[in-house]
Amino acid sequence: MNIIDEIPVAAAAAVYTEGWQSWSPTTWYRQSDALQRPAEGWQHLMRFRPGTTLLEQGVQGEGLLVVDPGDGAAARVYGTLDASVDVPSIRAVWRGDRVIVETDKPVEQWTVPDASPAKVENPHPALTSFGDRFGRANGARIETSAPQVWCTWYRYFEDVTAADVLENLQAIDDRRLPVDVVQIDDGWSLGTGEWTKPSPRFGSLADSVATIRDSGRRAGVWLAPFSVGSHSDLAQRHPNWLTGPAGYNWGDDLVGLDLTHPDVRTYLTEVFSGLRDLGVDYLKLDFLYSGAVPARRYKEDVTAIAAYRSGLALVREIMGEDAYLLGCGAPMLPSVGLVDAMRVSPDTFHEGGEDGSQGLRGRMSLEARAWQHGRLWTTDPDCLVARPSFALRDEWADIVLAAPGLRGFSDRISELDDHGLDLVRQLLKEPTR
Repeated sequence: MNIIDEIPVAAAAAVYTEGWQSWSPTTWYRQSDALQRPAEGWQHLMRFRPGTTLLEQGVQGEGLLVVDPGDGAAARVYGTLDASVDVPSIRAVWRGDRVIVETDKPVEQWTVPDASPAKVENPHPALTSFGDRFGRANGARIETSAPQVWCTWYRYFEDVTAADVLENLQAIDDRRLPVDVVQIDDGWSLGTGEWTKPSPRFGSLADSVATIRDSGRRAGVWLAPFSVGSHSDLAQRHPNWLTGPAGYNWGDDLVGLDLTHPDVRTYLTEVFSGLRDLGVDYLKLDFLYSGAVPARRYKEDVTAIAAYRSGLALVREIMGEDAYLLGCGAPMLPSVGLVDAMRVSPDTFHEGGEDGSQGLRGRMSLEARAWQHGRLWTTDPDCLVARPSFALRDEWADIVLAAPGLRGFSDRISELDDHGLDLVRQLLKEPTR
């Protein structure tokens, strides 16, 4: 690390640190704030940047860090404008009345005049300045309106069936809800390393997609194309396709796919061509960070980030320019220009938290990243959950309704009471620009 700046600051000084991927903590820190840190090694792999050492004191941004001195002086931006090959880690440490900034690779630096405290509806101008520059430099895909989506995840999880999808599709029509995408989340396929093989328990994916399209809506599916379970059939048959550790989920250790390997690219071509030919043109691409884990690859002269972008670019090429790609668990800056939308927070809750007992995990990052909407992509603040059994539905609704970006909800519509339906109608009243 090389020291690149030393800034006099007041007690009110704050530092913004951009997290590595969708689920990484992202916020403005003051000197006295508790630091976000992983408790376990797998959490470092899945929520922070693999291969980096986190500071015991101070904060770290991946590709972007902003210092607001808190005394009326101009805010200082430190960031990269090219994340296609590598992304610098940028650190800030308080030392008395100064903040020391250091980085492991060269970064751009500029100042932005002081402004009022950042809000969701009025992000800090230092962040919007970076977003405008980075988006222009990297061909950000910016829609004029955001999709309105019904998603299976927060009600059915992996137990979703084709019958569940058709039931809710009919309910959407019956209640005249202005939904333009029906997205089938995790549960339609066999699982880790077999994302593309439909599960017999689900039913017919082809028939579900056809029925959704016949209703005049876009058909969407979820998959984690760059992640493989270490005990999966694919991993056992093709160990030379694998890279490094990528965390733990679905009862298995996850590893990344080598996106530079010719056979992996042939496999992915078959996967996405098949979905495209079914009529799927909306994809939620999850656990994408697995494509960028540190490892040795087939093409040894390609960085992990360049390998990741080559894999995501392949998906875009196969699906076509008109397909809608939503990134999730994805390296943030390296994804700009390749996805249409990006999840900017962790999941609202996991299985077992349907009653709200796990709190609202995504609030901090989605509010901090509101500036990215319309500059880097369409932001996805995650789904509204409006059924009465979710104790935090009103608190969460206030947050989602205030956030810009994609409008999605995830309930069994027959389980919504009048208040829940009213919240859904507020969400879908008109697309967020």
